[in-house]
Amino acid sequence: MRWLRTAWLVAGCMAAAAQEAPRGPSAPSTAACPASASALPLEALFGTWEARIDDQKGVAKVKLNQHPDYAGVRGTITRGGDGAPATVSQLAGDIDDDGMLSLDESLDGRAISGVWLGALQPASCGREFKGIWRDAASDTTHPFVLNKTGNSATDR
Repeated sequence: MRWLRTAWLVAGCMAAAAQEAPRGPSAPSTAACPASASALPLEALFGTWEARIDDQKGVAKVKLNQHPDYAGVRGTITRGGDGAPATVSQLAGDIDDDGMLSLDESLDGRAISGVWLGALQPASCGREFKGIWRDAASDTTHPFVLNKTGNSATDR
C-alpha cells in the first residue's frame, strides 16, 4: 500500500512541477536548481519552514537541524498560537532512497503521530516541498506544502 501512495504522490508532484511558473526579467534562474531532493545537500533542509496542511487551520512553524545520531534532520513543528493553545511536536527524518523528504512526527517523543512524505519542487531551488501528511491517529491523509523561510545560521 505504501508503494501505491508513493507512486501517486510522485505522479502528482511531477504534474505540478510541469506547470512551470511564468518567467520574466526579475524571475530567478532555475538552471542550477536540483530537480530532486537527492541532489540537495542535507544542510539545505536546516532552518525554519512554514507548513500548510489541508484541513488544518493556520500556518505551522517548522524548525529543522542536523540530527545528532545520523545523517538526517531533527526538529519541531509548532501548530496553533495566535490566541489558540500552541502544540509542539518533534520531527525526525531524511531524504529517502526515492529522493523524497520523509519525516516522522511525534507528539510525545515516543509514538509516531504523523508521517510526512514530500517531493522537492524543482523550480524552488530546495525551498519548497509538496506532499502528503498522514495523521497516524485517524489514518487520514492531507496534502501539505512546506516553504523555507530562513536558514539555521541566520535563525539563531
